[in-house]
Amino acid sequence: MTEQTEKAMETNKDSENGEIRIGVYICHCGGNISDVVDVDKVTQAVDSLPDVVVAKNYVFMCSDPGQNLIVEDIRENKLNRVVVAACSPSLHELTFRKTLLRSGLNPFLFEPVNIREQVSWAHHSVPGEATEKAISLVAAGVAKARLIHSLELIRIRAKKHVVVIGGGVSGLRSAQALSRRGFKVTLLEREPFLGGRMAQLGRLYPTEDSARDLLQSLLSELIEDPNITIHTLAEVTGVSGYMGDFRLKVQLNPRGVTEELGSRQFETAIASCPVSVKSEFDYGLVQRKAIYLLYHGCYPEILAIDWEACTRCGKCAEATNSKGIILYAQPEEIKLDAGAIVLATGFDNYEPRRGEFGYGEYPQVITLPQLKRILDPEGPTSGNLEYNGRPVKNLALIHCVGSRQIEGIHEPGADGNINNYCSRFCCTATLQVANEICERFPEVNVFDFYQDIRTYGRGHEDYYENASKNDVLFFRYRAEEPPEVTGLQDTDYPPLLIKVKDTLTWGEEIEVPVDLIVLSTGMVPRDISNLIEMLKLPRGADRFLQEVHPKLQPVESAVRGVFLAGTCQGPMDISESCAAAGAVAAKTVALLAKGYIESDPFIAEVDLEQCEGTGKCVEACNFNNAITLAEYKKNGKKVKRAKVNTTMCKGCGMCVPECPHGAIQINGWRLDQYQAMVDAIVAEH
Repeated sequence: MTEQTEKAMETNKDSENGEIRIGVYICHCGGNISDVVDVDKVTQAVDSLPDVVVAKNYVFMCSDPGQNLIVEDIRENKLNRVVVAACSPSLHELTFRKTLLRSGLNPFLFEPVNIREQVSWAHHSVPGEATEKAISLVAAGVAKARLIHSLELIRIRAKKHVVVIGGGVSGLRSAQALSRRGFKVTLLEREPFLGGRMAQLGRLYPTEDSARDLLQSLLSELIEDPNITIHTLAEVTGVSGYMGDFRLKVQLNPRGVTEELGSRQFETAIASCPVSVKSEFDYGLVQRKAIYLLYHGCYPEILAIDWEACTRCGKCAEATNSKGIILYAQPEEIKLDAGAIVLATGFDNYEPRRGEFGYGEYPQVITLPQLKRILDPEGPTSGNLEYNGRPVKNLALIHCVGSRQIEGIHEPGADGNINNYCSRFCCTATLQVANEICERFPEVNVFDFYQDIRTYGRGHEDYYENASKNDVLFFRYRAEEPPEVTGLQDTDYPPLLIKVKDTLTWGEEIEVPVDLIVLSTGMVPRDISNLIEMLKLPRGADRFLQEVHPKLQPVESAVRGVFLAGTCQGPMDISESCAAAGAVAAKTVALLAKGYIESDPFIAEVDLEQCEGTGKCVEACNFNNAITLAEYKKNGKKVKRAKVNTTMCKGCGMCVPECPHGAIQINGWRLDQYQAMVDAIVAEH
C-alpha cells in the first residue's frame, strides 16, 4: 500500500467520524454469476479484508429481500460503507443507493462492482480464473470504499417551460403532450406554416386516414391551448445556460402580411404578383407566386411572402390598397427561458443526383414524394395519374434510391458521405402507392423493382400481399447491378426503357418500357448545423442526431435537458415519430416536474489552496463555461483560481491530468481512490 493511499485513508476515517465499517454483498444473479463464479469463495476471500465487517452472498441482491438484508446489516452492524458485487451499475446502482438512503446512510457511500458483464459473461469457459478475477475486482471495490465519503446531490432550479423547435408532427405532438401535463410550451417553426412533411401527404399507412385531416385536428387543439405559444418564421440564433435554465435568442422574421388582409383579398394579392417560383410544397411540379398560401386549411391561414423571391415591386400592395401587406418590416428578436429544449427539426428527402436512374435527364423520372402529390385530390393534377398532360399507362417504382448505398458502388454526396442506412418507411410507402394506383386506375400496369422488401411494421406486410394480388409485377435486383434507364428513340410513347437482371428468374435480363419512373427516395438529415454548433450536439455515423443510448435513453441527447423527437435522429414513419414525441414529453416531465433537478455529484472540485490559476484545466475542458478562472482574494491580493460550474460540469475528468499542481479532482473518482484500487489488485496477485 502506498504512503499516499494510507494518508488518504486516515483522512477519510477522520472525515467520516469513526472507524470504517464495510459490508460486502455478492450477488448470484439467479445463476448468471454463480454458475461461473464461485461466490462462496469470493465471499470468504473478501471477509478477511481490513475494515470488512460483513460479507454475504444472496441469489438476487436487487430483490426486496436482498435489499432488506443490506438495510438490516447497516442498522445492526453500524456499517458506513457498502460494496455490492453484481451486474452492471447502469442497471441497479440507483437501486442500491436508495437502499442506503432507506437505512439512513448517505447514498454515495455505496460502491458497485461489476462481476457479471466483466467476469461471468466474459469468462464463462474458465470458472477458476473468473473466480480469481472476481476476488480482485471486489478487493479493489473495498479499497476504494475505504476512501469514499458522503456527497450530496446537486440541485438545480428548473423552469417549467419547454421550447420545442420544429412545427412538424413530432414537434406538434410533443407540445400537445407537454401542455396536457401542465407545462408552458413555446413552439418555434422556421417556415411560415406548421405541419412539416405530414401536410404534403395524402393517406397514411396503415390506417389510410387523411394526413391533413389528422393534422388539422391536432392543430385545432394546439391553437386553442393557452399553455402553447406558437411562433412561425422563427430561427434560434443563440443558446446558453444549462439543463433547467436554458436561455435562447430567437429571431422572428417578418411575414410581410398581417391579419388586416382579409381572406377575400388573398386571390387578388396572389394574382397581382409577377414573380413565380417552383412550389416546394408540390416538390417543383408546379409554380407558385412569391406571395402565397401553402394550402387551404393550413396554419396560420395567412399569406406569406417569400423574401428570397420577392422583388418588393409593390404590385400586391397596390392591388389590395396596401392593407395588411408590409414589404419593409424588420426582424424582431425575443428571448426565451426554458427548463428543457425539444428538437423536432425533421428530415429532408433524398435528392437523386443527375443521371441517377435517369433523374434530371428524362422528365418522366420523378420521386415518390412527387407522385404522392400527383395522386392527392388536392394536388397539382387534382388526383389524376398524368404527367405533362398525358395519362400514365405503364409505371415503374424503383426502391432504395438514396438508401442502403454501398461504398465503391454508389457515388458519395456533396459532403463525401454515402447513405448506407435503410430509410425504413420507403418500402411500405411505395407499396401503398402501388396498391392505390391499382385500385384507382386498374388500367395502369405497375412494375416494382426492389432489392429487398422491408415492410417491418404491424400490418405493413399486408401491403406487399395486396400488391401481389393486384397484379403488381415484382423484379428483384442486386445492388451491384441496379436497373438501367434509357430513352427510347424510335417511338413517341412510352419514352423510357428499364433494363434489369431479375434475380427472381435466376438473372434473366428483362426490358420494361414505361411512361413514368418513380424513384422511392429515402430520408437524409436536415442541415441544422447552426443548432448543432450552438448546443454541441453529437451526430451518428449516419449524420442524424445521436441519442445517448438507443434502448436505455432513446430520446435523450448527450446534452442534458435537450431531447430528440422524430426524424431528426433517424428515419421513422409518422406513428414512430408520434411515439418518440410522447417519450420526449414523458422524459421532460420527469425532469422538470418538481421545479428542480437533482444530478449526481461526480463532478470536478478545485482545491483552492493548491490551485495556482494556470488555466490548464479551462483549456482542457470540452464543455462551455464548465470551468472558468475567477478572481479570489488571497493575503489581501487578487488572484485567479479555477472555478467549477456545477451545472455544466460532466465529470469527464479531462481537466485532472492537465493540472500541474494536482489541484483538481473528480468527486467519487479521486486519484487516491484509483491508486488504492490498483494497489488492491496488485496485492491479490
